[in-house]
Amino acid sequence: MNKKRRNIYAQMIAKAVIKLGILNIAKKKALKGKHILSIYFHKPSKEEFEKIILWLKNNGFKFISIDNLKEVIYKKAPFPKGAVLITVDDGWASNIENMTTVAKAHQVPLTIFLATEAIEEGYYWFSTAKKASRQKLGYPNSEQMKKLPNTERLALYQKLKVQTTQGNREAMTIEEIKSVKEDNYISFGAHTHSHPILPNCTDEEARKEIEISKEKVSLWSGKSVDTFAYPNGDYGERESNLLKENGFKLAFTTKATPLRKNDFTNPYSLPRLGFLEGASHEENLCRILGIWYSKSTFR
Repeated sequence: MNKKRRNIYAQMIAKAVIKLGILNIAKKKALKGKHILSIYFHKPSKEEFEKIILWLKNNGFKFISIDNLKEVIYKKAPFPKGAVLITVDDGWASNIENMTTVAKAHQVPLTIFLATEAIEEGYYWFSTAKKASRQKLGYPNSEQMKKLPNTERLALYQKLKVQTTQGNREAMTIEEIKSVKEDNYISFGAHTHSHPILPNCTDEEARKEIEISKEKVSLWSGKSVDTFAYPNGDYGERESNLLKENGFKLAFTTKATPLRKNDFTNPYSLPRLGFLEGASHEENLCRILGIWYSKSTFR
């Protein structure tokens, strides 16, 4: 199924869900404090992001910061009603114009998890792999590369960087990070260095990925970093333990469910609801309210 057709079908289903009142039921549950809507983005357009933010504001939701969440989990602050937490993965260049400006305009706390190698070099390995596939260079595609041992992925990426036509820079710059670091509504977290699939790393590789990312993000932001998002949502007990050893307080997955009180028993395995760039507004309302839990649902 091509993307256009997929989006049409998904929008039809989402409109039916809304018409049946299911969206309204989900909204009421969140507003009553049944759970927190922890929503993550990658690189939405400014229009997409602002439309969702305005819908949430106009429907009675309140935005909390990642520090607010830490207070609820660790200091037993009251569980908030109608709370929304916004996070962003990777550190795409478009986030500066499309997201930080909107966040500041509407006073929405925003935490961006940075993959530090891409910030330094300008490109993401998985994006480069997709370009190589389009250019028919004969290498494994990005999904196939995710399954490789990390040393093989890194070696293959070095070849791809040389042979692939990259185009415009993809990641935000260190200077851009520093330009917004003092803003009260913008904060940064760690997302590893080279954006590996952490379970495919050796113990030493995983440790270095986490340590390097924390060190660089702390340096660029000028603040201690203790929040983390797992690349691709993949993790295990080893990864959680490494984060604890390195002073992290929270770690986010891509498990697509609302954030409930019982999730606080393991703050290194917090779920998030994913916004899908390019999908209809109706579909994304269903996604961010937790109606469509499965990652495979019209992915």
